[in-house]
Amino acid sequence: MARTTTSDARKKDTREKIELGGLIVKAGLRYEKRALLLGALVDLRRRLNSDEGERARLIALGAEAFGDDGE
Repeated sequence: MARTTTSDARKKDTREKIELGGLIVKAGLRYEKRALLLGALVDLRRRLNSDEGERARLIALGAEAFGDDGE
């Protein structure tokens, strides 16, 4: 039973990572250096922690790019 739970958790984690990688592709950033992408994400995390307006702005931008609510 524990083995199945671990396997399911690993599959879920792998799927989430694939989906997140897909966001990089959808944003047109597929060929950017990994250090640039990580730096941008770290900077974004810092800005989101200090600015709710920025969070709302980016959610709206992302929803527009998805053509829906972004989920």
